[in-house]
Amino acid sequence: MAHGVAELISDRIDTMPAGERRAAQALVANYPVIGLKTVAEFSQAAGVSSPTILRFVARLGFQNYPEFQAALQDELAAQLQSPASRAGQPQPSRQGRTPATVEATLENIRETFRHVSAKQIADIVALLAQPKADVFLVGGRFTDPVARYMAAHLTIIRPRVQHLVGQESNWRDRLIDMGKRDVVMIFDIRRYQESLLRFAEKAHQRGVHIILFTDQWLSPIARFARHVVAGRTAVPSPWDSSAALFVVAEMLIGELTRRLESESARRIREMENLR
Repeated sequence: MAHGVAELISDRIDTMPAGERRAAQALVANYPVIGLKTVAEFSQAAGVSSPTILRFVARLGFQNYPEFQAALQDELAAQLQSPASRAGQPQPSRQGRTPATVEATLENIRETFRHVSAKQIADIVALLAQPKADVFLVGGRFTDPVARYMAAHLTIIRPRVQHLVGQESNWRDRLIDMGKRDVVMIFDIRRYQESLLRFAEKAHQRGVHIILFTDQWLSPIARFARHVVAGRTAVPSPWDSSAALFVVAEMLIGELTRRLESESARRIREMENLR
């Protein structure tokens, strides 16, 4: 399975010199558009030299800048696909006893965790473990069930967790309660939801820590996010799969439960006594 450019960045950013890291951050913040510009335009936007951009591209494993741009163009085409456009594509035949969609979903989960580092998980858990932080969760049309599922668990583990539901205006009304200690977890996969982008921008302006759960092509919300978890979602179906994001959510729930072991155990006991 070919790796996306964002996944390559995630794998290698810790080994990059400062200039290349700035190039990587600029690309992720404006993915993939800034990489489709000329080397000079990319370097100017990133605040680095043109040779730094070329070294950055080479570090990702591309032979030259046109090859790098071709990969981004392929990703952009995939990013813009709709269920209708994918419905007419030929689907792989079933091989053996496992349907192709199941095999693809299992590989999506494996591939997702190849690009999510232990440090990133630890950093996200540390944010969620802050006792004075409020945690808000919201998702899009098809990803909000993941947000709701995670919120139901987090509410047991720690206090001050809210799942934002209803109309976009309701989400914006909650911004008044959000500050620099708080965390918003946003779930957004292609085709990305404009209302979530507007909400993320407003939350970012208030200094809220944004954790984005998206696909390998990166929601535009990435430009505002402190942490971006990119899961594989494509399966041989007109519809994307959120299975990998569910597994990421469950892994974070487990890690946070261990981090807050005494508090979560006390809360669970008290909840049981209230039943």
